[in-house]
Amino acid sequence: MKKNRLDKIIEVIATNEVETQDQLVALLNKEGYKVTQATVSRDIRKLKLTKQVNADGVSKYVYSTVSPELMQSKYVSVLKAGFVSMDVAQNLLVIKTVSGMAMALATAIDSLEFKEIVGCIAGDDTIMIAIKSNEEAEKVMNQLRKMMQQ
Repeated sequence: MKKNRLDKIIEVIATNEVETQDQLVALLNKEGYKVTQATVSRDIRKLKLTKQVNADGVSKYVYSTVSPELMQSKYVSVLKAGFVSMDVAQNLLVIKTVSGMAMALATAIDSLEFKEIVGCIAGDDTIMIAIKSNEEAEKVMNQLRKMMQQ
């Protein structure tokens, strides 16, 4: 059922100008998929949907089959744009961001799919990243620093 729903989301955003998650929920419900906004939010992350501005200046969801290398470059750009500082506290990596950017950076970090990361929690300007071990926390911090210096 989930695979069918994900396929339907791709179809719906390809045939409609979907600007919000609420619009997507309504369109999916109309198609017979009883979903909530929370489910749609998770599906958007799973599909790695992005928003694109059309010629009329309207922002809409799009599905991209862009290469992983290009997407990684975009995620690193987000990191560079909002990054302020980073420090490790045992197996926790704490990243300070520009105010209002923590969620965007946490999403970018999640999308980079570090196998060492258990999960991220984002506030307004701080991200706490749980990592499997103290040593791996140092490793992830060094990898993120290296990515942002390129």
